Amino acid sequence: MDRTAEPIVVNDNGAWCWFQDERALVDPETQTLVVGSIAAAEGPGGEARSGNVELAVVDLRTGASEVVVLHERLEVDDHDVPALWRRADGRWLAVYTKHKTDDLTRWRISEPGDPTAWGPERTFDWGPHTEGRGVTYSNLRAMGGRLYCFARAVNDDQCALVSDDEGETWAYAGKLFTRPKIGYVNGYTRYAEGGDRIDLVTTDHHPRDFDNSIYHGYLQDGALHRSDGTVLDPKALDGEAPSQEGLTTVLEAGSLWGGERMSHCWTTDIRRTENGGLAAILTARAGEELDLDRKRAAPDLRFFYARMAPGGAWTVNELAKAGPGLMPHEEDYTGLAAIDPYDLGSVFISTPIDPRDGSALAHREIFHGRAAAAGRFWAWTPVTENSEVDNLRPIVAPGDPSRVPLLWFRGPMTASQHYRCEIVLRDLPRA
Repeated sequence: MDRTAEPIVVNDNGAWCWFQDERALVDPETQTLVVGSIAAAEGPGGEARSGNVELAVVDLRTGASEVVVLHERLEVDDHDVPALWRRADGRWLAVYTKHKTDDLTRWRISEPGDPTAWGPERTFDWGPHTEGRGVTYSNLRAMGGRLYCFARAVNDDQCALVSDDEGETWAYAGKLFTRPKIGYVNGYTRYAEGGDRIDLVTTDHHPRDFDNSIYHGYLQDGALHRSDGTVLDPKALDGEAPSQEGLTTVLEAGSLWGGERMSHCWTTDIRRTENGGLAAILTARAGEELDLDRKRAAPDLRFFYARMAPGGAWTVNELAKAGPGLMPHEEDYTGLAAIDPYDLGSVFISTPIDPRDGSALAHREIFHGRAAAAGRFWAWTPVTENSEVDNLRPIVAPGDPSRVPLLWFRGPMTASQHYRCEIVLRDLPRA
């Protein structure tokens, strides 16, 4: 891949969490890229801009970017970033929440073909279901002509709203899975759509509270299935939900890799192609002793690459070292990784350890990986080098299979509420 194209800044103040999708999306007809983010007080604009839910609307033909505010000063927290959807009528849908500090899912719908002009904000109140304990995250996925918005809500479990009019109105559907809560919240789930189903990977709980494994399942024909197609819940989102432990285990806590114990696993990315290909990137702590001291900042986090065969069997391989925890109080945070939605053997990672030779780097850099042998071997190319700041949380925006719009943000980040980062784009035609 040609890496001569210099990235351009599309928003001078912003960051995102990674449990909302799509955070960035391309309209192939107008060659417009839209990417959501949250502004922080440390960046340009200061307190007056702090907590803004923003969209950078980028003309991919010229690189010109316009920043649009969906909600002024909602909350200073990268968890509030919107999920985006392009409707059949040419309008855009943006859905967002606070980080468990109220019970509202918020949404706005744009004018036809114009993601710079938006209608009024509307809300769905989860309060009768959550008993006032808050809602977090938004994930927009479609299946069977119905749009789903997955969120962490009732009992901090994965739940869903459904819409049969492309986001004009929403109704509560139910819980996807549940179990007694340990610590902060229940499982962390990533979703991918493709064909006539929605795939997911999920954890038990938060990795700082529990020695997580990673599980996979999929929704199809109203049922929740394991990887091999057997049914865990014949009436998904209807009534009592099962535990995610009944799904297929992809990466098991306590498994040994090169003689090292992997623990506290977390989900990072999942992508499904229209022809049925499925891949996920996961993380784990390496070398933890059996006491699993959750207060120690993890010094050796690892990326894993998982690929599912048509029959449901998983092949999992170590991808690269992810370095120490990004923040002392969040020992399992990494710089993250992203799968190209149109090429599952192409990934981008953020790491302070060069995957080519294992050398330590001054900052987290972005590397492009190309897989061989179902993910056992990778050829690595640097996207960024000799940076003066960290390069974090890459995204490859879907929407146009002819191009690779790679986004990330760069700058210091000390907490989900404190960062001084700018969002950059490197957009190249697909080779």
